[in-house]
Amino acid sequence: MRFQHSPQIWSDHPSLAAGAVSATGITADASVTDQVARFHAIAKERLSASPESEFPEIQAWRRTFSQLGLKPTQYRCASESLLRRFRKEGTLPEIHPLIDLCNAISMAYAIPVAALDVARIDATLEVRYAAGDESYETFGGEIENPAPGEVTFVDASGRSHARRWTNRQSGLSAVRASTASVLIVAEALHDTAATDVAALTATLATELAAAWPTTPRTAILTATDRTFDF
Repeated sequence: MRFQHSPQIWSDHPSLAAGAVSATGITADASVTDQVARFHAIAKERLSASPESEFPEIQAWRRTFSQLGLKPTQYRCASESLLRRFRKEGTLPEIHPLIDLCNAISMAYAIPVAALDVARIDATLEVRYAAGDESYETFGGEIENPAPGEVTFVDASGRSHARRWTNRQSGLSAVRASTASVLIVAEALHDTAATDVAALTATLATELAAAWPTTPRTAILTATDRTFDF
């Protein structure tokens, strides 16, 4: 398996920082309650000082979405959506221990984190601009075609696994009870993104190893070292 961003993405978004984690041995019966609570507390403390819309991590994504022709308040990055819901409701629903953990870490760092079931991805996964002929499966089972120029995650079969740069993850490769192997991707564009993504990636690896019998592999991707083989 290989994960990468296209050269054009790196060229058009030079401030991009990206980290990737792969792990096997994932099960749906792990307990992550204490870990999730710890990261929720970090997010809650930060939200007590200012709303998520004022976080530099979120503002950088809003600027990028605007550059891509998307309305930032209509299409929010995944971490903003999580933080916004968490601020309003004070909690998040439990979905799957891996998703719950990734969401909590995403909120603590205010950086989008995408978790994908590797078994549902064909050979490679590239973050690139859509041609318009890719197929994307919604959580309801409908098939859509990303608009030409939209940033999407595409595998070797031309299937799109996330729309609008992780704003909408595919129902095809979403983590579920049967998921055993995962690819987790974190991306950021703010001034300290490189440092923060490296820290988040290391945190993910540590927390995964604490919750499951796994030894995660990690990578920090750059324009000159843009592939992660796992």
